[in-house]
This record gives sequence, C-alpha cells and structure tokens, in this order.
Amino acid sequence: MIFRHPARFQPNIARHLLIAALIAVPVFVRPARAQIRYAVSLADRPAHMFHVTMTVPNVRGRVVVQMPAWNATYLIRDFAERVEDVRASQSGRPLAVWALTDHSWQITGQGTVEIRYRVYWNSPGPFSTQLNDHHAFINFAEILFYVPTRRNEPSEVEFSGMPSDWRVAIELPRVSSCPAQACFKAGTYDLLTDAPAEIGTFSEFRFVENGAHYRVVMDALHGAQWNQDQIEDWLRKITGYETRMMRTAPFHEYLFIYHIGRGAGGGGMEHSNGTAIAVPDFSEIPAVTAHEFFHLWNVKRIRPASLTPYDYEHPMWTRSLWFAEGVTSTYAAFTMVRSGLWTPDEYYNHVGQLITALQARPARLWQSAEESSLDTWLGDYPFYNRPQRSISYYNKGELLGILLDVSIRNATRNRKCLDNVMRYLYREFPLQHRFYRGADLEAAVEHVAGRSFDSFWRRYVAGTAEIPWNQMFAPAGLAVTSHPQPVADPGFHWRNEAGEAVVTEATPGGAAAKAGLEEGDLILSADGQPLPRFPEFWIAQHQPGDVVSLRVARGRHVSTLSLTFGSRERTVYQVAPLPNPTPMQRRILQGLLHGTTN
Repeated sequence: MIFRHPARFQPNIARHLLIAALIAVPVFVRPARAQIRYAVSLADRPAHMFHVTMTVPNVRGRVVVQMPAWNATYLIRDFAERVEDVRASQSGRPLAVWALTDHSWQITGQGTVEIRYRVYWNSPGPFSTQLNDHHAFINFAEILFYVPTRRNEPSEVEFSGMPSDWRVAIELPRVSSCPAQACFKAGTYDLLTDAPAEIGTFSEFRFVENGAHYRVVMDALHGAQWNQDQIEDWLRKITGYETRMMRTAPFHEYLFIYHIGRGAGGGGMEHSNGTAIAVPDFSEIPAVTAHEFFHLWNVKRIRPASLTPYDYEHPMWTRSLWFAEGVTSTYAAFTMVRSGLWTPDEYYNHVGQLITALQARPARLWQSAEESSLDTWLGDYPFYNRPQRSISYYNKGELLGILLDVSIRNATRNRKCLDNVMRYLYREFPLQHRFYRGADLEAAVEHVAGRSFDSFWRRYVAGTAEIPWNQMFAPAGLAVTSHPQPVADPGFHWRNEAGEAVVTEATPGGAAAKAGLEEGDLILSADGQPLPRFPEFWIAQHQPGDVVSLRVARGRHVSTLSLTFGSRERTVYQVAPLPNPTPMQRRILQGLLHGTTN
C-alpha cells in the first residue's frame, strides 16, 4: 500500500485481516468442522483459581486435549503444573479421563464432550496470568486446553462470576447472541491465544491517529498515578511515527493494555492487534511502547519461518531473534529520538550504554548474535546468564540494526536506509503470505543497498569478530571513545521471569553476600520497585556506595535487606558527533536522527 495522505489514511482492513489470520498457522490444517467453546468462571478470586468448562463437539470415539507448555516467553514453563481436577462428561454422564503425558489427557466419548478443570494463576502480567480481587489478566494459552488436531476450528469464550462493575477489554469480536455480553469469538485457537484479556474496573480512553483507531486500557495498582493527556501525547507520537514510516496500519483497532504501579510486573508482550505492558511508573511507558508497537510489523507480520507454525509443546529454535527482537529495539530507539521524545544527546548516551553492556560480556568473543538467538531457550538456567557464558540478542541485535542503517546510508549516499529494508520485507513476505528465512534478511539488505553485505553477516551476525566501532560509525560522523570508570556493583546476578527476579549468583564476599542475599532468593522489589528485565540499565542508574532496600522472599519467609553497592572498574563507552563532519557525514547523521534520506 502506498501511503500518501497521512491525515486521510485508513488501513486496508480486509487485506490485513487476511494477513492477521496467517500469523499463527496451525500444525494441522483441515477444514473447520465445529466450534469449540470455553466457559471461564472468575468467581473463585480469593483462591486465584479459574474454573474452566471446555465444550468439544463432534467427538468420534475419543479426543485428546493439551495444555500448552510455553507461550509469550521463550521458556518451557509447563502451564499444566497449575491444572487440577480434570473431569469429563457427556450429557451429564461421567467419562473416563486418561493422562497421556504431564500436559495431555485423553477422553473417550461420542458427540459433544464437556471437560472441566481448575487452573491457578496469580502472577502479574504481561507474560503471565493473574486472578485476584483487583482484576483478571489472561493470556489464554496459560488457562485453556486445546485439541491438537482441531486448532484451526473457531473458538468462543464466555466469562462469568465477575463483580457487576467489572468490564472486559479484549481485541476480539463479541458474540452478539450472548446474553451476558461477555462472550467473544476467534477464528482459531491460535488467534484466541494472541488476544489477551484485561477484566476489571480499569480506566480507558480512545484516540485516532493517521486514521487508525486505538483503545487504551489503564489498570493502576496501589494508587499509582498517571496522566491521560501525557500518555495520549506519547502514544500519538509513537504510533504516528511508526505507521508513517511503515506506510500502513495493519489492524482495525489496536488495544494498549497498561498495568502501572508497584507489583505490576515488568516488560511488554506483543500481539497481532495489541500489546500488554507492565511498568512500575507511568513515565516508563514511552520506551516500552515504542518497542512493542513496532512488533506489529516485525515479528507479528514480518515473521521468521523458524517460528511458524506455532508449536505450543516444544522449543522453536531460531537464529533470527537478533533481528526480530534486537532490530525492533533499534526502531524503538529510532522512534524515541525521531519523534522528539529523546534529544540527540539522550540517543547518543543510549547507544553508548549498549556498547558498554556488550563489551562487558566476554562471551561476545565466542557467541554470535545468531547463536544467542538459538540459545534463548537456555535463559532459565542461572549459569547461562553470566557474562562469561552469553550475550543478549536484544543488545547486540539493536547495535547491528544501527550499524546496518549507517552502512546502507553510506553505500547509497544517504538515498536509502534500514527503513527501506523494513518496508521491502513487509511487501515481500506478509503481503505475499510468506515467512522469511535467515538468508532473506541479508538478501533484503543487499537489494536495498545495492552491494554485498556478506562480510558484515559473516563477521558480525553469524560470527564473533570484534566490531570496529569508530570505523562503523564514522560514515555518520560519530566517534566512539572509552575510558575506565568505577561503576556500581551490586554483587549479584539475576534472571527476570514473568516480572519476578530470581538471584542466580551472589558473588562471595560481594555486596549482595554481605547483605545476606543468596542464590535462589526471589527479589520482590528494590526500593519499592521490581527489578527490570535487563540488569545493566538498572545498575547504570546507581553509584558505588548507594544503598537500596531489597524485599526478598526465601521459601515462605519474606524479609527486607539493605544492600550497599560495591565498586568495580569497567570500560565505559561514549558516543558523540565529530567536531568537523563532512557534508555527507552531516547528512547521514541527520538522516539517522530524523529518519530522512536525500
């Protein structure tokens, strides 16, 4: 689609609804035969227990149902661990239920079969599910069984047992015949699991930007404050810039679900027509939103073949997360500076922090960006997260995205850039009902740049050659300097899973060990806020000698520890413009900062 009139822009709804239907291709593709229905009761809120009734029609002798083993994060999380009391019946008559594996059950029956079970969840979003007296937030793959051979059949879900003042926010069409007005339908199980639900007494507002419609749902915890005018201004800038850059808005309506406040969890999770984001303070909304909204194209539509079709049972190995996640982070930062939410100096500081974080990890010398992508399934193991063992595909991928943009601009005398690559990928893959493979990314860059990028791929994407920062940034008139600097050292490492920080190592004799922190401890908060997903940026906010109060759970015991940051020396990198750039360097830098070309 050619984007010419921003003020009159309307998304091509029919075309993109077709694309949305292709996002999650089922494992077994057969003609739709019937509709599977779920009734979800929220009445057992004090026990945090969902009561689910699954109705499966057209059963011919037996049916197998499964609970997904993972969803949202690249970790096998075994959601069946939370399931209890699976029963089945037919016309009120009990049926035999036979456990096949720890997450699948076989029921013998004929015609329409009802399966009832309970599932416990009280973990904050956006990667998990929660039911309590405040609200319900649901990722459906974490509470709903599916029939492996019938994933392509339409699904319907109905909610009951809610307080009278609770409402449902979900980006799925309503079932008009449902008397409770709390029934929704999806074309397939996969589309159902790609549409999370927020249920409660949330606030909401709507806006239209460039002809695209947005719904914003705000759930504030513990009196957390937020400002609607400020948030709407941020969202208009972010959505406006990214839809103009990609020249399309592939949705009918886009739903933002925000959880704000202490205990809200942390991070964001992308979906085809929306996102769920949890932040301790509403000031953190822009950067997370810029990343998650760009996933609308990169991942949800420009999608690796290695992640398709979706497999709810097994790890899905892919070499492309450096691009799917890392380059999405490239565009989050581009959006922040190009929309005026960051100053150029703030952007330079951000890039310097990225380089500092990568260079501080010895594993960069032997683990490539592609290998880091493959190894994401090891992220649950404490040793894997140590600097000597792994790098982050988010971190290196974002840097590779910046370097690709600069290199393309340099190769084309600033006539083309990475934006052209993203639009090319969108035209050639989702709009053609295709998914890309690793070689397609390099081919797309070469198509736009008009020259080979084989050396770049071999050395920096598939390889582990040290990146010559000054050489790579010079075409943009940027210089990279480094110097040793004492930095804060908390004396421990952690992994952040579903908003919870688990200590993976407490350095003997270090600050954390002196404070009494041990491996395996769960850090509930640091100075009243959850620890972020990426340790480097939290540590960078502190100085040696700073004191933080940690609320820590060890088994069933919760205590408060006072941790005084230690000190260690590391090399800090800074990025700044050259004092006397050439005219071309000046144009490339302005293009990088403003998203323009000659």
